[in-house]
Amino acid sequence: MNTSKPLDGRRAVVTGAGSGIGEAIALAYAQAGAQLVLADIDAARADSVAQRCRALGAQAETVIGDVGDESTAHRIIDRCVQAFGGIDILVNNAGMLTQSRCADMSTAMWDEMLRVDLRSVFLCARRAVPHMQAQRWGRIINISSVNGAKGQAGQTNYSAAKAGMHGFTMALAQEMATKGVTVNTVSPGYIGTDMVKAIRPDVLEKIVGTIPVKRLGEPSEIASIIAWLASEEGGYSTGADFSVNGGLHMH
Repeated sequence: MNTSKPLDGRRAVVTGAGSGIGEAIALAYAQAGAQLVLADIDAARADSVAQRCRALGAQAETVIGDVGDESTAHRIIDRCVQAFGGIDILVNNAGMLTQSRCADMSTAMWDEMLRVDLRSVFLCARRAVPHMQAQRWGRIINISSVNGAKGQAGQTNYSAAKAGMHGFTMALAQEMATKGVTVNTVSPGYIGTDMVKAIRPDVLEKIVGTIPVKRLGEPSEIASIIAWLASEEGGYSTGADFSVNGGLHMH
């Protein structure tokens, strides 16, 4: 493998690749030499990121659809296998955020959050695992959140989905540990994505004031860790949670 391109020839799926952290991951993987399937619900954004990845010399396919839907999740993994002959890396990044106090939250809001942010992780991983197990090499990286560890008022649904991801990751890591497949979570704090920047300015200012380093993180700061986890050098880390939050939650 080309050491200057640590993911040279690796076949990777990134969900939610059309913006924010997913976009940064896709570009980092392209620079590292990976072949990419980029999944997103927004066709224009996915195509734009794919074009930027191709400009970096990577092969990039897109799959458009709702990753919480079983047929779409299957289509995403199958596209990688069909286009590149297999799958080595799965980054479950797609997610959404809705807010409501628990007493006011509708059952539909709760169910939709778990469908998109947690069910999708299971669906994609279940489809990818047999391929990785057969080749005895694989990396599954699930993008969680600091709020999955510390909780957040007004986000019982989101916090539950992200905490569930941690449990899923640890259990799957144990299942795959002797099969050459690692499974980890990366839990960003407040990162300067469109989703975070959409928070009301006065609220966001208060949030930043609670972060010890007194700033938002950059998507590239998350992507660099995710690129390392996908490499050979990341092979001894499994079942772990890499919390990158500027000191907002220390554990």
